Amino acid sequence: MSPDTLPLAGLKVVEFTHMVMGPAVGVILADLGAEVIKVEPVGGDQTRELLGSGAGYFPMFNRNKRSICLDLKSADGLEAARALLATADILIENFRPGTLAKLGLSYEALRAENPRLIYCSAKGFLTGPYEQRTALDEVTQMMGGLAYMTGPPGRPLRAGSSVIDITGGMFGVIGILAAVERRHRTGEGGEVRCSLFETTAFLVGQHMAQAAVTGQAARPMPVRISAWAIYDVFETANEGEQLFVGVVSDAQWVAFCRAFGLDALGDDPMLAKNNQRVLAREAILPQVRALFAEMARDELVARLETIGLPFAPITRPEDLFDDPQLNAGGLVELTLPDGRTTRLPALPVEIDGERAGLIRDLPAIGADTAAVLAEIGRPVPADAA
Repeated sequence: MSPDTLPLAGLKVVEFTHMVMGPAVGVILADLGAEVIKVEPVGGDQTRELLGSGAGYFPMFNRNKRSICLDLKSADGLEAARALLATADILIENFRPGTLAKLGLSYEALRAENPRLIYCSAKGFLTGPYEQRTALDEVTQMMGGLAYMTGPPGRPLRAGSSVIDITGGMFGVIGILAAVERRHRTGEGGEVRCSLFETTAFLVGQHMAQAAVTGQAARPMPVRISAWAIYDVFETANEGEQLFVGVVSDAQWVAFCRAFGLDALGDDPMLAKNNQRVLAREAILPQVRALFAEMARDELVARLETIGLPFAPITRPEDLFDDPQLNAGGLVELTLPDGRTTRLPALPVEIDGERAGLIRDLPAIGADTAAVLAEIGRPVPADAA
C-alpha cells in the first residue's frame, strides 16, 4: 500500500508526547497515512533513553514520524510551534494537565487561530474529582480493578504489557477520527480527551456487569469459576512446552473426545451439556492432564488444529520474532539508534487486503527540524537542535 493511498493521507498531526499513551495515538495515525510531526525538546524525548522495561517504548511507538526539536520555553521556539499548529489538522499531547496551557497552547487559544484543529489530550482521568492527579498505566490498573482481576487473591498484579496506555491511545484515535468525520460536515474541529482510568474501567466492565447480573462479585482470574470445563493451560511431555486448550461448545466436546480417545467421557450423557461439564470439572481435568502429559506439544497442536479447537502454545514475546503468522506480513523492519535492525509488530489491521507498513524509519533527534519549518516558511530557531 503506497503512502498516498493510505486512508489518512493528507492529514497533518503535530505530536507533543512522551512515554507510551500519546505516542501510541500518533503511531496509529502515522501507520494509517497521516503525516505525524513529533515535537521533541532540544536534546530529544527522554523516552529515547529509558532502560529496562522502558527500553522498547520509543522503537515501538515512534516509527513513521518526523522529528523536530523546539525549545517551547523560548519565544522563537514557541512561535515556531504556533506557526506549525496553524497548519495542522490534529494535535496530540499527553503531558500533565495544564502543561501546554501554561505555554499558551491550550485548545481555546489554538482554536482561535485554527478553528479546524482537533486537539487530543491523553490524560490519566477524564473530567471529575481525579482529573488533576498524575497517573501511570500501573496506577490505573491498580485503582481500576484490572490488577485485582489479574493476580491471585491478595496479590494484585499488573498485566504484562502497557495495556492501558495502548488501549487508552486507541480510544484517543477513535475520538480523533470521530471528530474528523464531524469536521467533514461542520468545518469545525474539536477537543478530544482519552484517559487511563476510564479505559481501565471500560476493560473491567464485563466483571462489573457480571456482578450486576449475578449478584456475586467477580473473582480474580486465577481462581475464577470457568464458564467451560476445559479452558486451561496444560503441561505436555516436554518440560516447558505448555499449551492452552479451550473446549467451548457441546460440538467441540464431542470432537475433542473422539480425537483423543476419551470415549468414556464423550459417551457419558451426564457430560453432554456444557454446564454439566463445568460442574464435573474436577473429575474431567485430571484425565485430560494425564493424557496431555504423555504427548509432545507438536503432536497435540497438529491434532487440535485438525479438529478446529481453540489452542495456543504458551510463548514468550521474543518467540514472536520467528512466528510464521507474523512473518507473513505482521512485522515491520526498523533501524535502531545503534544501527542494528529489528522487526516489530505492524498495525493489526488490513485494509483492502493489505497491511500498513513502514513509511519512515525511526527518526533521529530533530532530523526533520529544518525541513518541516521550511515547509511553513519559518527559519530554524537558534536554540533548536
